[in-house]
Amino acid sequence: MRTPAARPESVPDAVRSAPEPSGAPARATSGGARPVPGREQPVPVPGQEQPVPVPGGTPAGTVPGGTPAGPVPGAARASNTWELSFRLWDSYFAIVWVATLVFVLGTAHPGLRVRLAAGGLLLLLIPWYLLVGRPVLTADEPGERRALGYIAGAFLLFLPPGVLVGETRLMTFALIPQCFIALRLRRAFAATTLINIAPVAGWALLWRPDGQDLFFNTVFAVVTLVFSTALGSWIIRIMEQSRERAELITELDAGRHEIARLSAAHGALAERERFSREIHDTLAQGFTSLLMLVQAVEAELDHDLPQARRHLALMNETARQNLAEARALVTGGTPADLEGATLPDALRRLAARHTASLEVTGPVRPLPAGPEVVILRSCQEALANTRKHAGSSSAIAVTLAYTADSLALSVRDDGRGFDPAVPVGGYGLAGLRARAAEVGGTALIRSAPGDGTTVTVCLPVPGSDE
Repeated sequence: MRTPAARPESVPDAVRSAPEPSGAPARATSGGARPVPGREQPVPVPGQEQPVPVPGGTPAGTVPGGTPAGPVPGAARASNTWELSFRLWDSYFAIVWVATLVFVLGTAHPGLRVRLAAGGLLLLLIPWYLLVGRPVLTADEPGERRALGYIAGAFLLFLPPGVLVGETRLMTFALIPQCFIALRLRRAFAATTLINIAPVAGWALLWRPDGQDLFFNTVFAVVTLVFSTALGSWIIRIMEQSRERAELITELDAGRHEIARLSAAHGALAERERFSREIHDTLAQGFTSLLMLVQAVEAELDHDLPQARRHLALMNETARQNLAEARALVTGGTPADLEGATLPDALRRLAARHTASLEVTGPVRPLPAGPEVVILRSCQEALANTRKHAGSSSAIAVTLAYTADSLALSVRDDGRGFDPAVPVGGYGLAGLRARAAEVGGTALIRSAPGDGTTVTVCLPVPGSDE
């Protein structure tokens, strides 16, 4: 199984800049898996959620910043990167083969016919490598039989020229790395030992060399075997580092997608809460007013027709207001009360609808839409609660205070009051506090049974000289 490589878009710079082993692409492992460093392969991505559109907010399944959660493009580059990496091994094989052929044909012993025969046998290694070896070495899971078959075939093609001409053993520098690429650890070491020792033994039996030549070739075989063992150990170390790095990359990628999923879920939840507050403070309040007005009109039709007409006119105004608020919610635009009006004007109209007084203190100045919307919605909620809980005869006073770096709203009534320590249901007071907190402000409710209620919202705003 090839190790997945890092995708630059999903891995931190510290991991992405880790050196990629450029040596032999290792497959031999102590655990049986055979990762190959150098080849990029896209990391499997957990099940991707389709973005869920949320009115006025970020689609669920979207990473903060606007990018949909999902796999990062990079698979198209993986195949090209691996092909480029293995072409280097093709070049290495070709260089070693040509060098071996030059040494074989250029040596003084044995005779020319034997050297030409050895060179001809070496030629057979080229189609064997291209047609059989390369598919095995580049396959994800070539299968143990295919790998053993290729190495055994390469050994059988290499052994006769290795026995005929000692210089042929230079070809071991190309065959030994392939053993560690294709085979598991123990079989790779066994094949390496056989490739180093068998040609020397056959050459000694065939040519009966003198002691000096035998000693030289034996030393060469032993040195090559030691070098091969060191090379195999180096390949294994590279493989272990690559495997560990691939596991880390997989964990990082999975963590990134989990963060994206949780962020999208949190964003969707926050948007639902915001939408619920908007509906509660606008449409729900309007529908409540309409219901109360309908009940009043039903009671007045028989004995107070002028008052019923006034209430019908108020119903018409409330319905239009609700329609405007609904459109603003859908489009994410400015609340209807603030459309083309200042905040004091909007509060003045709102107070008039609830027969409340309004006092504005401090220099009035334009402010960002966020704080003004929070103040307007807070006033709507406070007045609606006063109408429902304080009693129809209570006096209501609204104060809007501009200071150098803050904007404060106070809604006070002298009605029945309540105990703030007693938990209450609904969105009202909790939504009021949440609105203020979203823009860095605070919302305080002071009340006691029989002593009225005061709602105070204080928000930080840019100074008048900014």
